[in-house]
Amino acid sequence: MSDPRFFCENCGAEVPRDEEKCPKCGKYFASVRCPVCGFIGETAQFKGGCPACGYSTAKPPPKFGNKKNFSDNKKAAGALPFWVYILTAAAFTAVLAALFFVIA
Repeated sequence: MSDPRFFCENCGAEVPRDEEKCPKCGKYFASVRCPVCGFIGETAQFKGGCPACGYSTAKPPPKFGNKKNFSDNKKAAGALPFWVYILTAAAFTAVLAALFFVIA
């Protein structure tokens, strides 16, 4: 199996694994993002491919819609916990209620 290849998200240039910034455009890297599922993590986590979906340049990307590909990553990348949505809705409702009582 060949090593994973890394690309700059800003300009698309291929970047050596241990680079801290893109040699072409100069953008600094804080983390690595899988081009298939969007999982974000540190370079060491991607040593054998994406830890979430298994994507690697040595094998084809997984087929989406097949739930077994995401057994380790149950939440979509970037999804917030459910309680955040509930809390936001409650806060929004409280603000609307307060405005209603101030106007009335």
